[in-house]
Amino acid sequence: MDLTRRIRDKMTEERLMFVYRGVVTNENSVPLLMLLEKEMENSEFGFIGRKRVFMFVLESLQNVSRHSDASEHAGMSLVVYSKVNGGYTVTTGNVISTSNIEDLKKRLDEINHLQTGEIRNVYRQMLSNSEFSSKGGAGLGLIEMAKKTGNKLDYDFLQIDGAHSYFILSKTVDSEGVGVHYHTPEKPFSGDSMAQLERLMAENNISLLWSGHLTPEVGKEVISFTETKLSEDDIESSQKRRVFSILVEIIENVAKYSPGSEHEEKFGMPVAMIRYENRNYIITTGNLVKNEKVDQLKDTIDKINSYDKAGLKGLFRKSLSEQNNSSDGTGNMGFIDMARKSGSKLDYQFEKLNESYSYYMLSVKVGEKID
Repeated sequence: MDLTRRIRDKMTEERLMFVYRGVVTNENSVPLLMLLEKEMENSEFGFIGRKRVFMFVLESLQNVSRHSDASEHAGMSLVVYSKVNGGYTVTTGNVISTSNIEDLKKRLDEINHLQTGEIRNVYRQMLSNSEFSSKGGAGLGLIEMAKKTGNKLDYDFLQIDGAHSYFILSKTVDSEGVGVHYHTPEKPFSGDSMAQLERLMAENNISLLWSGHLTPEVGKEVISFTETKLSEDDIESSQKRRVFSILVEIIENVAKYSPGSEHEEKFGMPVAMIRYENRNYIITTGNLVKNEKVDQLKDTIDKINSYDKAGLKGLFRKSLSEQNNSSDGTGNMGFIDMARKSGSKLDYQFEKLNESYSYYMLSVKVGEKID
């Protein structure tokens, strides 16, 4: 569970809400957009602010997708949402040819030197310029991003090898959806933190990270994005169904024990992580739980882990019948279902934080087949 702690600490320190590493497609862009929109509904963002950010993110994802379609490095693409005081930062990363950096940097610098009022005029000129149309709108996409939120685009290029570089593009906006720029020539934007995050995910085969207070709407969009991503993965349909079902159960488990956003922000935010290695999906969550619940949870999970496949089937039927007769008999159904559908033991750990709360980490491995 050391990895879960590292992820929790990094997400908290950098105020990361959501991170996806993998191929960005037209299909999975939609739930990526909806996830941020649902998050913003519970913030101080008004309609105009949400609309501006929504359109900026849409253009950013399309920019990454254009580079990803035919690239052998498409799986290194990164989409990151993070919180700042009164706003959000949206960051994308993708691999480009090093030979394209000079032209791309020139375009970005030209856009960044424009005054807010000049951006629309330049955008109109570019729309009527046949040269940009023939190039597929590469320059248009960048200025479209600047037009939506004003101000500057933060960027960085990090060398990967002789032929390829990692292009990181970032934008911070306030509650009105207007760009906020913190960097100066003396202290320029650096993409090092994003590159480190990409490497951490690559080294541990992580495709998705989420952290935040789990509302029903946000939980639904995390599940929706995963469902879309699963449909794109080259795995058996039965494994997809089991992964999806277990994800629903494990997220409901997080929501069940939530003490509220105020306590979570103070003592430990919930996290969710999806990994894929050796044809196995590994779904992990971490969340606060009251200390008075810890012993009961340990006993429940240990009991479920003691059963084999046939025993779990019988235990499920017994719990199902208790559910019909008693409202107190429903508590273990989710754990039993996770164990049955994963075909593996439930891995867990509790880390005591203070006299009131512990941090509860639960991990489920879903193999190709159930033994």
